[in-house]
Amino acid sequence: MITYVVAIVLIAFVFDFINGFHDSANSIATIVGTRVLSPFAAVVWAAMFNFVAAFTVGTAVAKAIGSGMIETSIVDANVILGGLLGAIVWNLITWFYGIPSSSSHALIGGYAGAAVGKAGWSAITWGTKWVQTLSFIVISPIVGLMAGFGLMVGVYWLFRRASPARVDRVFRPAQLLSSALLSWSHGGNDAQKTMGIIVGLLVASKAHFAAETGLMRHLYVQDASRIPYWVEIGAYTAISLGTLFGGWRIVHTMGSRITKLRPVGGFAAETGGALAISLATHFGIPVSTTHTITGSIVGVGATNRLSAVRWGLAGRIVWAWLLTIPASATMAAIAYRVLALVVRL
Repeated sequence: MITYVVAIVLIAFVFDFINGFHDSANSIATIVGTRVLSPFAAVVWAAMFNFVAAFTVGTAVAKAIGSGMIETSIVDANVILGGLLGAIVWNLITWFYGIPSSSSHALIGGYAGAAVGKAGWSAITWGTKWVQTLSFIVISPIVGLMAGFGLMVGVYWLFRRASPARVDRVFRPAQLLSSALLSWSHGGNDAQKTMGIIVGLLVASKAHFAAETGLMRHLYVQDASRIPYWVEIGAYTAISLGTLFGGWRIVHTMGSRITKLRPVGGFAAETGGALAISLATHFGIPVSTTHTITGSIVGVGATNRLSAVRWGLAGRIVWAWLLTIPASATMAAIAYRVLALVVRL
């Protein structure tokens, strides 16, 4: 049993790697699209600030995932593994087609789907965290849109007498700062979700580790109120490495296909997205960084003219957002059933 739990912890870190790989577009698409940094330099920059978040961001989101969404009494190793498999499959499907879906909602949907596959709808602890999570599917892109739009309008007003060349000279270096802020906020929110899943697994398996000594003793966790340091560092390392490898299909969609961006637009989009994500992280809300930055990019594009935004593509992205939780939940429920059958055999 202990070997099985350790293997699932490693799979959770694999998901975190795929999360970073899939969501690297969130952090680097605008800075690559504006050609402020090359793709390689951008992913190195983003990965570094993903990891910096480990030492500067709390664990409120991780605790919400670990104990605030699923009835903890029904959580076991198969539920966790089923949830991870459902999320991983959906992430890979959307990555293949270049769709910037939410890794966060894939994980939440997978976790819920596997739990429902085991115990029915009573497995879900309907309450504040679910209301916040589901509400922010709509709220986060709107907040990102408003922040991006507002910042862009403010910049236009401040630099209304400056030439386009001068504006570019100012905002090319400024975009390094905004990209770093976005990468930091992305790491701070997204890495915590995997941390919460791992802690949920360790709490469910605590009886198996209570009598252990040596290295295995560090896997013992009494409850989800404390996140072990090794879980934090492991999650941030995995998501940073995933970002380093990048998901170039989605970078292309985010960086140039939704709307064309200049450095000033990239600065406004990244800063607006980062502020919205950081606010959600502060209140322990597992928000989608993908939704938020996409909304911010749309807001920036809309300041030029509404036709500057490719609304058909944006509409297909929204459909992917709406499908993510039910699709990953369905895949996870199937994965749980298969795992439970294999265990019985």
